[in-house]
Amino acid sequence: MSSTRIIHPDFKKFLQLKPQVCIDLYADLRNYVLELYPEANELVYHTHALTSVFSISEKLSDAFCMIPIYTNHLNLGFNKGVLLNDPNKLLVGTGKLIRHIPIKSVADYRNDSVKKLITLAIELSLSDMKTPSKMFGKTISKIKK
Repeated sequence: MSSTRIIHPDFKKFLQLKPQVCIDLYADLRNYVLELYPEANELVYHTHALTSVFSISEKLSDAFCMIPIYTNHLNLGFNKGVLLNDPNKLLVGTGKLIRHIPIKSVADYRNDSVKKLITLAIELSLSDMKTPSKMFGKTISKIKK
């Protein structure tokens, strides 16, 4: 489970309970997002899913994407997915804003189409941000102990 940034211990405790295939995909997908935007803050949660949220600030409202890990699968979610130009129709979902890509293999996200979606999501978050962030490149646990 190598990473460009250490996985928060609160998150890692729950991550280790997931199937190895989910752990491996999560670790690589997380690295991919952080390679594309190393300044991202990562907010980690454990609610109905174990989730890493990537934000341009320390606020959830400034997030551009997320990786929710469920019992046996994970997704790459986009907080404002309905606003993204998705010519390849990769994004699925029926919510008001959020859309996601189901992740079953590395090929589902390490490609030019998904890279473009992540980049567009970052640009959209940057243009929507109300207050400049004072924090960059941190992992913040929101997991209740």
